[in-house]
Amino acid sequence: MSDEDVLGIDDVRAAAKRLAGIAHHTPVITSGTLDDLAGAEVFCKCENFQRVGAFKFRGAYHAISRLSREQLDRGVTAYSSGNHAQAVALASRLLGTRAVIVMPSDAPPTKLAATRGYGAEVVTYDRYTQDRAELSARLAAERGLALIPPYDHPHIMAGQGTAALELLEETGPLDALVAPVGGGGLIAGCATVAKAFAPSTRVIGVEPATADDTKRSFDSGERVSIPVPRTIADGLAVTCPGELTFAVNRRRVDEIALVSEDEIRAAMRLAFERLKLVIEPSAAAPLAAVLSGRLDLPPRVGLIISGGNIGAEQFADLLREG
Repeated sequence: MSDEDVLGIDDVRAAAKRLAGIAHHTPVITSGTLDDLAGAEVFCKCENFQRVGAFKFRGAYHAISRLSREQLDRGVTAYSSGNHAQAVALASRLLGTRAVIVMPSDAPPTKLAATRGYGAEVVTYDRYTQDRAELSARLAAERGLALIPPYDHPHIMAGQGTAALELLEETGPLDALVAPVGGGGLIAGCATVAKAFAPSTRVIGVEPATADDTKRSFDSGERVSIPVPRTIADGLAVTCPGELTFAVNRRRVDEIALVSEDEIRAAMRLAFERLKLVIEPSAAAPLAAVLSGRLDLPPRVGLIISGGNIGAEQFADLLREG
């Protein structure tokens, strides 16, 4: 299966139609201070203002909205460290179905509480000793639920790509697009849009240095698995790229950059103090890469700020540690 068979720009446009009037059209902000620090004109697509506080709502709603009424009556399941969990929970409520979410027991309390608050049943597991995908598959089989994966599905990728579609429709073609990389669904959708607008657009994915499965996979030319990463960017703590996302990303993403935990904290601080944005560590990774000075940035750069789901105490603690 080619990357074009997996995902094309028409798939993203179709997802945008389903999401119209449902997902928020999030703002694009700019900052002279950020431009000076980056050495480029930077356009930040602020998905921290999306429903559930993250881009994940786009893919979850799109995927669930395409299920049959019979399947919606039975319900859905998903596994997630937090943002996809909340997105599936809310989308399920809006579409009149029920959700059972498998979440790590050490997930941020705010994400656990929000997922339950949207009406989902939460089943917890130990991320270091148990396989979340296996647990979800078992639940799906036992209860007749539809499994809504966090990234490795064409409908998920198409939904996530609508963030870049909105960004580029507002700014016009950009010289580069920078986005975080966990399982690869967001950047797969965004890269598909960016390359459709302008094939010369440089697409840069960003991972924590301690969660570099996609970087290693790019370097080797095949999917590489790593031990469960330990990083403050819990949304990017993935052990292996998705099969479908990797098929798209290895052809449409030009570079994978790595950032340190301290660089992520510094980016969170700058976003708070200068951009007036509260963002979670995963969302700060692309900003950290832009600020690192290690990227040779072209004149106009788009930046996907993926989410802002972080509690006040954790936010303060991370900045204090930095």
